[in-house]
This record gives sequence, C-alpha cells and structure tokens, in this order.
Amino acid sequence: MTVLTPGEREVPTWQLTEDAQAFLDAVGGVLAADPVRSTIVANTARRLAEQAAEGRPRPDHPCWFAVARAPGGEVVGVAMRTAPAPPHQAHVLLAERPLAEGLADLLLGRGEVVTATNGAQEPARAFLERVAARTGGRVAVARPTRLFELGGLVAPSPLPDGAPRAIRHDEVDLAHRWFVDFVTDAERQAGRSGPPRIPPPGRELVERRVGAGKFWWWEVDAAPVSLVGHVGPALDVARLGPVFTPAEHRGRGYAGALVAHVSTVLRDAGNRVCLFTDLENPVSNALYERLGYRPVVDMAELRIVP
Repeated sequence: MTVLTPGEREVPTWQLTEDAQAFLDAVGGVLAADPVRSTIVANTARRLAEQAAEGRPRPDHPCWFAVARAPGGEVVGVAMRTAPAPPHQAHVLLAERPLAEGLADLLLGRGEVVTATNGAQEPARAFLERVAARTGGRVAVARPTRLFELGGLVAPSPLPDGAPRAIRHDEVDLAHRWFVDFVTDAERQAGRSGPPRIPPPGRELVERRVGAGKFWWWEVDAAPVSLVGHVGPALDVARLGPVFTPAEHRGRGYAGALVAHVSTVLRDAGNRVCLFTDLENPVSNALYERLGYRPVVDMAELRIVP
C-alpha cells in the first residue's frame, strides 16, 4: 500500500490501494468481527481479488480500497470505491466523523470528487457532507435501505404450486432480462419516478452467477414464475438478491417460497444469510420479516444535489 496522507504521528493515517487482496489481508480481521455488516465490502474485495488472480484487466473506472490505522496499528477506518457505473459511489463502512472527513479531504486533494455514497449512515454522511461543504450542494437520501439477517426461518405453508431449481446456462438471457426488470420495478414499487438509481446489471455478471449456481427459478409447469439470486459467500455470509416476480405471477407466494428455499440451501451449507431491502418498499420488507429475517442496521444511498 502507498501512504497518501502524511498526517501526524498521533493521527490515524489513510492508505489507499488498488490491490484487493492486500486490502483483505489488512482488514480481514475487522471484517470478520462483524461479517454481516461487512457483507458488501467483503464480497466486493473477494470478487476483485479473484479476478486479479485470474489475470483479468483492471476496471477502467475508479476502483480502490482505503484503510485507516491508529498509531498503534489498529484499523479504525474502512472504505472503498468500486462501483462500475456512474456516479461510481463510494462505500464507507467504518470511520468516525473526523476520519471520514479526512478521507474526503484526501480525495479532493488529489482531484477526485465523489458525489454519492452508501454504507453505514453516520460515516457515509459525514464523508459526503464534507465533500458538499467544499464543492457545493447538499446531501440527500437517494434510497434508504435496511440490512436483514435470517433468524429462525419460517417456511411458507402451504407452498404454492411448482418447485425450485437452479437456472441453466441456456437461460441466461431470460434471467438477465428479469434482473433488469427488477431494477426498474423496484423503483416503481417504492414510489419513485424517473430513471433507476441503481444501474441495470450487465449480462456478463448474470452469466457468471448462473455458472456458479447462484440464480434460481421457481417454476410451474416447466415455466419460470419467480427469480432469486445470491452473492457470496464471503466470511461465511451469503447475501440474497435480486428477488423478482413478474407482475402477472404475483400474489401466489412464489417469491416467498423461493426465498425460503434458497435461504435454506445457503444456511445448510454453513452460511449466515442476509439481504438488503428498500425501506420505501413496504411489500418486500413485510415478506422477509414473515420468513424470519430480522433487522440488523439501517443504511442509505446518499447523493449530493443542488
């Protein structure tokens, strides 16, 4: 890692690196201490480390990880910027307000402006408010989210018609279309208008996950009626998403049955299971709580607006 802020001896120092594996080596213990809250950072870093080990080219967008250490070596700050689509939001997981503000100053000092963040609300907001104070605008919540973890699973009863199965490689195109529809529909169900704030996924991403057995159908009479995917596991935590049922198949319990099935498969493999919900979508929040998912922490996607 290259130290980019000299600082004083008594002040925690931020370090930035593009090496995902070096980052994991540095903060693995911190992430493992709270692996559910760390799910996004842990999964992203693991994925990018694997891609680098395979010799795949580096992304052509801002892609770095940040670590801050106290003078004694304790990790007191964790952040990253890896989002592939504009505005390439940062993710701030751990940092007290002065430290989050220091990261903002560091980036602005090297000509890098971040106009969006997500992650734990307090450090993410502190970081972005510092940017806004120096560049103009104000910080607004683009999407409030809540992280849930599976407690005691409550399987739906009775189950709907049909059965679950893993998606095959020859079904990638349909799975990709449904994933794109999920992004658009999630905005509409939350009562938001305009283009989706979450960029639609690329086909390659869906193809990789299908190849790894991470996308599932619920099908009736050999026809798909609902889709559930997952990422990970990393640090023995797997995260569900997306969960999508086309409008013509809703109200029949397919999504709940498929979420319960995939959750069981992941837990039986020795993983903790979590997911994020959009707090402005009451339908999905109620579904997951009925299935035994319990709130862990509220987060938010934040943006600088005029």
